Amino acid sequence: MSIDIEVLMELYRDMSLVRAFELGLEREFKRGAVPGMLHIGVGQEATQAALAAHLRADDAFFPDHRCHGLNALAEEKHGGEGRRIMAELFGRATGVSGGKGGSLHSANPAVGNFGDNAIEGSFMVTVLGVALAWKMRGEPRVACCVIGDGTVGRGEFHESLNMAKIWQLPVLYACVNNGYAISTPVAASHASGDIVDMARGYGFPCKQVDGNDIEVAYAAVQEAVAHIRAGNGPYFLEFKTWRWQGIFSGEFRPAEEVRYWKEDHDPLKLARQALSARGVTGADLDRVDAEVKADVESWIQFSKDSPMPEAAKAVADVYVGWEVKPR
Repeated sequence: MSIDIEVLMELYRDMSLVRAFELGLEREFKRGAVPGMLHIGVGQEATQAALAAHLRADDAFFPDHRCHGLNALAEEKHGGEGRRIMAELFGRATGVSGGKGGSLHSANPAVGNFGDNAIEGSFMVTVLGVALAWKMRGEPRVACCVIGDGTVGRGEFHESLNMAKIWQLPVLYACVNNGYAISTPVAASHASGDIVDMARGYGFPCKQVDGNDIEVAYAAVQEAVAHIRAGNGPYFLEFKTWRWQGIFSGEFRPAEEVRYWKEDHDPLKLARQALSARGVTGADLDRVDAEVKADVESWIQFSKDSPMPEAAKAVADVYVGWEVKPR
């Protein structure tokens, strides 16, 4: 599929922003400025840009651990501020969750971000409730659940797909298959290295696409979202991609595999090639990269300059409609 060059340029900018965000965040984490745990999604930028391009502010998405970029794009596209995602990761009061959510619990329903959860697979159940509510109201909205290949090993995966089919719910399952669950290769954990093979058994449309080709990923999400908004029930997309960083220092991955994904199948490099073939110069794309990097650096500085949360508010917003008094 060939998409409008203006759209492709916007997608490239989004992908560049995601990478700059992740690399800047990782740098600050290594310096000790970012608390807690951090899971980086460098190499998975095309999947996040494709999803962000089609999800509206009145939709819902449940991001996984490596969706910092998707969270920031949702803010930027729907009237929020990407810098508030960065501030949340820094644990600052100006963050979208007041600094209490961090990497795994950042949420802002105003832009469609219903939040991650440290328990893998848990929101595969939660997404059903959101989707059921919208179906009962007759609203053409999408509830998107971003999962990794590792989550497929949990019971919630099968329970969720089964119920979504039975009730014909408006759920988009976005499975980001990056090849490894922690350090275990997909084919060593599952009967098939292609997750779509398992999803097809539930009887609704499923598709596997190249998650590093932004044009292919964009078209796939566009098709899936149109299917769901038309009231046709759930849709499963598997994005074949690869995360550049290991889950821990010293993780072994074959040199040929690393070379293929980093040198030959880098999503930004592929997008640059597609734009170059349509007359966009390298200098033009370099300017885009420089602009988004400057934006991200300003977000990092904003985060560093922001205050820490007040201790007295540590128990605020624990329960809806209830106030918890600290001891």
